[in-house]
Amino acid sequence: MAKDKEFVKDITLQSEDFSRWYIDVITKADLMDYAPVRGCIVFKPDGYELWEACQRELDRRFKATGHRNAYFPLLIPESFFQKEKEHVEGFNPELPWVTQVGDDALEERLAVRPTSETIFGYMYSQWIQSYRDLPVLINQWANVVRWEKRTLPFLRTSEFLWQEGHTAHATQEEAMQETEKMLDVYTDFVENELAIPVIKGRKTPSEKFPGAVATYSIEAMMKDGKALQAGTSHFLGDNFARSFDIKFLDKDNERKFAFTTSWGMTTRIIGALIMVHGDDRGLQLPPRIAPTQVMVIPIGPAKARERVLTAAQEILATLASTGIRIKMDDRDDVSPGWKFNEYELRGIPIRLEVGPRDLDQSQAILVRRDTSEKIPVPLANLKEIVQSLLDDIQSSMLANARAFQRDHSKTVHSVAELLQVVRSEHGFALAGWCGDDACEAHIKTETGATSRNIPFDPPEHVSTCVVCNQEANHTVWFARAY
Repeated sequence: MAKDKEFVKDITLQSEDFSRWYIDVITKADLMDYAPVRGCIVFKPDGYELWEACQRELDRRFKATGHRNAYFPLLIPESFFQKEKEHVEGFNPELPWVTQVGDDALEERLAVRPTSETIFGYMYSQWIQSYRDLPVLINQWANVVRWEKRTLPFLRTSEFLWQEGHTAHATQEEAMQETEKMLDVYTDFVENELAIPVIKGRKTPSEKFPGAVATYSIEAMMKDGKALQAGTSHFLGDNFARSFDIKFLDKDNERKFAFTTSWGMTTRIIGALIMVHGDDRGLQLPPRIAPTQVMVIPIGPAKARERVLTAAQEILATLASTGIRIKMDDRDDVSPGWKFNEYELRGIPIRLEVGPRDLDQSQAILVRRDTSEKIPVPLANLKEIVQSLLDDIQSSMLANARAFQRDHSKTVHSVAELLQVVRSEHGFALAGWCGDDACEAHIKTETGATSRNIPFDPPEHVSTCVVCNQEANHTVWFARAY
């Protein structure tokens, strides 16, 4: 146990080295371990439970909007990628290939799934014959492989988990509505469940998904001022329909190409959750997504143990009956102080302490993870107060993250100012852009920042391009990014 007690120590301060802090937290909080394959990780139970919670909430939203789940093969024929030139060029550097089975070479190379537009497109061409077959609204939960050169657990790994939605529609208008709707679904989930504020907008042409007509994203700010693309929704037009011959007989008895979309969110959202809310004591989990919302810790001398445990078990049962996700740590071989540190590290929203003195006063002590505030609560009102406190913690975490994003965002009018914001002030820069790819590339070369998106609702419109000083056709968020 002496070795285990080191578990709660030695987290690097965020201000000293944010990347090191991140690695310290995800390893000491027992979320993952490194796999023997380069760039891959093992999701340990505490880490996978976070993904399960995200799956649960996203899946509920998908099904409420008419989508159904299916599963498509991991291996995709090389010829499928050749049908959409921009798509294959975008993914080819990251594609791993299966070339032989045993001693026998395959007649055609098979790609290990980097994304599934091509195989969905092929199958949709078999399934869709009439306007009556549309729309097709399918989501899949799967793993994908992209052979990343630089990796970081959860945020960028060679294999990762995600969901990918693929839909087909009779008209361009319906497909665009789907694209926008799913971006709104992601926004609702990330802001209301994960308490992470996001910026919605359209990607610049150089940043859009390979083969898409338009890509839309939600962008979140981490505590080091870097951006993380939290979710994307792509309007594919009829590009993939033409490549894979997805045609249908319309009401006017004419053969037409369908319009398709795709949209996805990955396990990098777990990294965002950690980097937005975590502090120098470890994780800080929003109550709505936390696998465990309340941890009960009995305290007191051995002679009072039976009485305290009995009361703690009653509290556990009472709160669990209301749907609160609650656990108890009744181990007697580690001190209460060690437990306090451990569950702060793990980000449990509320710690509930109960000891003999508390029972004498018919109360328990609630401790908020976000503020460290200790609150004596009468046992008779415990259910109502715990639920109210969970709601308050959730809203406070979102408000704090919004304030951080606002305080670290700034409008700039020159490349020098943009460099100052993204490098020295560690934030997002709002700038004008003329629309020329060369100006966008210049910003990336000079500052290391990339365009995050052209926001739907910018805080202000900038009239001149930050690079060439010509008229700006767009107001764009720029940031260094994960």
